[in-house]
Amino acid sequence: MAVSNEAIPAPRSRARVRADQVVSTLSRVRELGLVFALLLIVVIVGFQQPRFVSPNNIRQILEAVSILGVLAVGQTLVVLTRNVDLSVASIVGLVAYVAGDLFKQNPGISVGLVIGLVLLMGLGLGAINGLLVTYGQVPAIVATLGTLYVYRGIDYLIASGQQITVSDVPDAYRAIAGAELFAIPLPIVITAVIVLIATYVLRYTRFGRQLYAVGSNPEAARIVGLQRDQVVFAAFALSGLLAAVGGILWGAKFGAVDARAAYGYELQVVAAVVVGGVNIFGGVGTVIGAVLGAIVLGSIQNALTILRLNPFWLQAISGGVILLAVLIDALITRRLQRMLMARRQR
Repeated sequence: MAVSNEAIPAPRSRARVRADQVVSTLSRVRELGLVFALLLIVVIVGFQQPRFVSPNNIRQILEAVSILGVLAVGQTLVVLTRNVDLSVASIVGLVAYVAGDLFKQNPGISVGLVIGLVLLMGLGLGAINGLLVTYGQVPAIVATLGTLYVYRGIDYLIASGQQITVSDVPDAYRAIAGAELFAIPLPIVITAVIVLIATYVLRYTRFGRQLYAVGSNPEAARIVGLQRDQVVFAAFALSGLLAAVGGILWGAKFGAVDARAAYGYELQVVAAVVVGGVNIFGGVGTVIGAVLGAIVLGSIQNALTILRLNPFWLQAISGGVILLAVLIDALITRRLQRMLMARRQR
């Protein structure tokens, strides 16, 4: 999805409108390409192992990528502004452990209260990232790499080598991962609702248009009066909030949590977003594409397990698809820049 006509209130040239149309078309093509890749995986693996396409296995894949999908939505908001949040996995781990520890140290505490507290914590951790990037003027990759280790260090400090066990958390909390709504697992429903809300925000609200405007042309956005720092700060805060949702789902799903929960998960989040067609250079992409990227990666992981291949291939594949997607985005960006320059010279 590209910047709409309302994203930047000043009139735009025909060349700019044409570029937006091209970018929008390319985004849809990337999403259709992901659907085709997913169908290809289903056909190839399903032919060798029919149980891969069984309803039960498809359900397992969607449940497995539900957390990744939630994190991918938050990461998309950040990447659209030409930034990246590497701390999301550490926030997931910290939230998952803190939630479990609250239940352990305070038997009988309200599940709703714990959820509310850790959601606020995630929002605050994301806000710290936003402050470092906007008001601290620290490059996002440096700031969030630092907080990745800081948040994980806090997790280790709180855990002190201890582990939250299944018996430490109430059944009502673990039911979040096991409950169903109209025969659909609740984590999948939660992810779908978040995706729908984020899609609406990006397409039909002023904040969504501002995200695209800031990412596609920061200087133009500044000239027309958009508060870039406020938009970027909000994107990081929301990313932290959604990471907290992921931490809640993580703790509810696994029950047993230690300080290493979700360790290294940020690679899969970035891979899902970039593979999903969200341009790492900002201003282009959709949350639907990012979630499709998560489903593709989850399907590959499941296929490797069913085919009994080395699971470490997933890391190699994730790294490879990130490089390929960034290369494609770079080529597209340069092509559009040349097109704009050529039209301006006419």
